[in-house]
Amino acid sequence: MLNKDMSCEHYRYLKKIKRRKQIITITQVSIFVLALILWEIAARMKLIDTFLTSSPSDIWNTFIRMSKEGDLTYHVGISVVENIVGFTVGTILGVIIAIGLWWSDFWAKVLEPYLVVLNTLPKTALAPIIIIWIGTGYSGIIVTAIVTSIVITIMNMFNSFISVDENKIKLLKTFGASKLQIFTKLVFPQSIPAMISTLKVNIGLSWIGVIVGEFLVSRAGIGYLLVYGGQVFRFDLIMMSLFILTIISVLMYKLVSIIENRFSKWQQ
Repeated sequence: MLNKDMSCEHYRYLKKIKRRKQIITITQVSIFVLALILWEIAARMKLIDTFLTSSPSDIWNTFIRMSKEGDLTYHVGISVVENIVGFTVGTILGVIIAIGLWWSDFWAKVLEPYLVVLNTLPKTALAPIIIIWIGTGYSGIIVTAIVTSIVITIMNMFNSFISVDENKIKLLKTFGASKLQIFTKLVFPQSIPAMISTLKVNIGLSWIGVIVGEFLVSRAGIGYLLVYGGQVFRFDLIMMSLFILTIISVLMYKLVSIIENRFSKWQQ
């Protein structure tokens, strides 16, 4: 519907942008559906070995069966809770530590080489040590998820804090602003886009931590289903677990994207 304050050219431009987004979405879905159809046809015509690749129909049947039995809800629920806790705690702790480093230039200089080393170190390599230290229960898996996301959060947020325009900080100081006021009124608001980008990255990193932890010690969860499916050569179970993991990750990513869009509109 044409707004009174909107010109016809602007309306047509917005309509064109909306139509382009719809075409992109339809194309993306069509490619996915076509891939599933070709996969199923190849499986039924014996062009591929279903023992090694499974098929969409077998995956769907496994999904229905486990859903009716209640096993799927149990395993997925455990992994989602572990991921949300690890994702949330890792992000919050990372932001708090980044604030502390911005606040104290001395500790920022002292801890910088350690953060660089931790950032280059594959976090999954620490998973066995974490499991031994924390324990083989859910706590060890959650801590593994926290460790995989906390370092990148610290690095990204700290770099965002220190990249704020020094002239703006000097201007606030000339008006007598305290360090707390400078941070809350200038530094942190300008770092929100970096925080949102970090959240998107942390979704994948926290899932890595959860799945690796479940590979090592869990008796439940999506990681456990992947390991069990590999042990008994149930590739329908493996592929189903991967599809579920992908869907949950995409939903979490979309949720962060919605927050990003609302923030962008508010900022404008």
